[in-house]
Amino acid sequence: MPDPVPLAEVKRLLAEEAARRTLPREATLAQQHAELFAHLDVPETEKLIAELKALPFVDAATAIRVADVLPQYPEEVRLLFSRERVVLDEAQITSLLEVVAHYR
Repeated sequence: MPDPVPLAEVKRLLAEEAARRTLPREATLAQQHAELFAHLDVPETEKLIAELKALPFVDAATAIRVADVLPQYPEEVRLLFSRERVVLDEAQITSLLEVVAHYR
């Protein structure tokens, strides 16, 4: 399985490709989605992902999901971690939300 790519990077890659040629319909839809939902630019996203990965309970794939969503509430964090079958305590959720708050 390929490594996950942050939405900001997808947005950049599709914009570069669209400048070179006409994108197929699926790629155009993906570009529209990325433009609508990518809240940060690539350098900010990379910096946020690095900070998230520094937290001992966040792996790379989850850091990318968190950077794409930029959760504001504990319920959103729990939902993002539910796929990992990890139960975070309140202190962990608070520390993650504090990191993300610097980028909102």
